[in-house]
Amino acid sequence: MRLHGVNAFLWTTILALCTGIWTSCSNTENRGSAAASSDNGKIPITTSSDEARKEFLQGRDLSEKLLAQDSLAHFDKAIALDPNFASAELARANSSPTPNEFFDHQKKAVSLADKVSEPERLLILANQAGANGDVTAQKADLEKLVAACPNDERAHFALAQFYFGQQDYAPAIEHYKKATEIAPNYSIAYNLLGYAYRQQGNYADAEQAFKRYIELIPNDPNPYDSYAELLLKMGRFDESIVQYRRALTVDPHFVPSHFGISADLTYLGKHAEAESELQTMASVARNDGELRTALFGMAVVAADSGQLAKAAQQIDKEYAVAEKKNDNANMSADLQARGIINLEAQKLDAAQKDFERSLQLIDDSSLSQEIKDNAKLQNHFNLAAVAIAKKDFSSAQTHVDEYKQGAEVSKNAPQIRLSHEIAGRLAAAQKDWDKAIEEFEQSNLQDPRNLYRLAECYRGKGDAAKAKEYAAKAANFNSLPALPYAFIRVKAKQWAGNKA
Repeated sequence: MRLHGVNAFLWTTILALCTGIWTSCSNTENRGSAAASSDNGKIPITTSSDEARKEFLQGRDLSEKLLAQDSLAHFDKAIALDPNFASAELARANSSPTPNEFFDHQKKAVSLADKVSEPERLLILANQAGANGDVTAQKADLEKLVAACPNDERAHFALAQFYFGQQDYAPAIEHYKKATEIAPNYSIAYNLLGYAYRQQGNYADAEQAFKRYIELIPNDPNPYDSYAELLLKMGRFDESIVQYRRALTVDPHFVPSHFGISADLTYLGKHAEAESELQTMASVARNDGELRTALFGMAVVAADSGQLAKAAQQIDKEYAVAEKKNDNANMSADLQARGIINLEAQKLDAAQKDFERSLQLIDDSSLSQEIKDNAKLQNHFNLAAVAIAKKDFSSAQTHVDEYKQGAEVSKNAPQIRLSHEIAGRLAAAQKDWDKAIEEFEQSNLQDPRNLYRLAECYRGKGDAAKAKEYAAKAANFNSLPALPYAFIRVKAKQWAGNKA
């Protein structure tokens, strides 16, 4: 499992930093009156309680091993012992299973940011900027952090995470490797280094990184889970299942491995077994985040088998979980997912209603104005997609232009890629194949549906060989359960000459 932020936002602008990024450096300023503890040049952990500091360190260790649920009790205790413990609030935010918890604890961390050391403040502000989609501020804060603490592994790790989120893998790898050079036993850096190599298609180096990760913490589940995901990507499904099962042997509560196994089983054509695996995941879920992930996985399995109505029903179950907690952020994300499914099913009016209701939930929430603005921008993308499906190209162009303008202003790389995607979709609908290809080549090619769209464009141009090449790339994408892949996987397999 790769480090990620709060549970499954569909907003591409949310780039919340993960936990495990408290850095070490010397000559840092203690900006507040609380006691700050420093060991061997490590960043002062600003707290008035030694016991709170111990709980924080235990939680940090667990979170860096991707045991977020286990870390919560320690962060909560640290906060109870010192209600002004800003770094504990930040950590608690990034380990939270739901958006409501994430934003509550992040807000408290921000309110305390001027009472802690400068590196702690930079991390808090970078986290806030990431959640608001302000990648310019996020990058600036993290670069300041690395400049202040150039010999700190966690500083480099935090900046690497930013680059990874922007799909800028070369500098991400550079900073992950720097982290391992500074601290050869810093296990989490090997995990993300493996994922970065994997994203580049460098499976040999990815495998070496994951094997080193296993060597460092062989009694933890995540190294086996991460290696299993690489094997999944490589199409070695049976071997992948073995590694996922090994992770569950180490820790039966490590539910992400059930999610991964469901992908292996789906791609082996065993949809019923995949759904059963996710039912098991749901039955042992320890929080709403884990339960919702299992339900989402069931939606993907249904979509992969062509059962779009059943997929929408699973999303409705997800929505019901969030609704019980008045969790507007997750409810909005669920409506986005249902809208995407309805769009795929050509239920265009229903899709538009889902997207509009999703936006309304964000508008009615207490989330930041930046997040509300990003949701409004995303709605232009969604309405463009609906208009394209309705062949209302004039309205589609208006929304495409609005989205492109907003993405360019934000300088947010994921949004810019989405602007190219939606422009490509409009051009393809109008059979302007050259323009469509130009746009899709600048879109997110970590989305297999864009690979499939490129295949369709080359087929439209009459280039059968190039079309089949991209169809094969889409067919063999082998991601963890995701709706875009589910919509095209079987078609791409058949097109590429492989039976699904």
